[in-house]
Amino acid sequence: MVKAIKHNKKSKKMQREFPEAEVFELKKIELKSPIIFAGFVGAGLVGPVAINHIIIELKMSEIGVMRSKYLPPSTVFMRGRLRHPFRFYANQEGTICTIICEITLHMKGLYSLVSSILDWAEQKGSKEIVILDGVASTEHDDKAYCAAEEDLVRTMAEKDIRMIPQGFITGIPGGILNECLVREIQGLTLLAKANSVSPDSAAAATLIEALSKFYDMKIDTSELRKDKDRIHSEFSKLSQKYVEHREEIAGMYM
Repeated sequence: MVKAIKHNKKSKKMQREFPEAEVFELKKIELKSPIIFAGFVGAGLVGPVAINHIIIELKMSEIGVMRSKYLPPSTVFMRGRLRHPFRFYANQEGTICTIICEITLHMKGLYSLVSSILDWAEQKGSKEIVILDGVASTEHDDKAYCAAEEDLVRTMAEKDIRMIPQGFITGIPGGILNECLVREIQGLTLLAKANSVSPDSAAAATLIEALSKFYDMKIDTSELRKDKDRIHSEFSKLSQKYVEHREEIAGMYM
């Protein structure tokens, strides 16, 4: 059974061998049935770019990381600072959590990762997880799309978030959404058409604006829209990895 483990540098609780998958908690914070926003590597790196911006704008704190023998032996550094590639954050109020993954994930072990994420979410009382992702396209159309259960799709349509008529989602986003169908947690995805080969900050901004409208949040996207060069520089290496491995990893098709 996968379970979260609280971090204590003085204790020996961390397993010496890498586990199947577990959320390793770095910081104790009271979570109040938080809504969870998640971003994984996909077209235009829309998920990671959007989640990174949300983390900054909401001044969220890192509260945990994913440990798993199925994660590639990679770390991420930005402006010389090392950081774990699969991280969990929370706002000060404990009402919003984010999950950001900045490495490409292969199919092997995805079920363990999915179960670990959703077990952790259920333990924290979360009732909803929203995946932000991109759909490979030649150009962005400034529109947000959704895939969810029928009642939620109708509600989103009232906020000008269009339903995807048909398609399929693979990899860890698809695994999470599938598992949500048989658990007591609602899963949905917000999507935007995005550049297939480079980071697409405009698509990420479109999703944040749709999310803000639907959940009545205030997240400024002006910096995200105008600072394309910095974002392209920071996420270009990860984008190259996605392009190299996109046939093996997650994708959204519509």
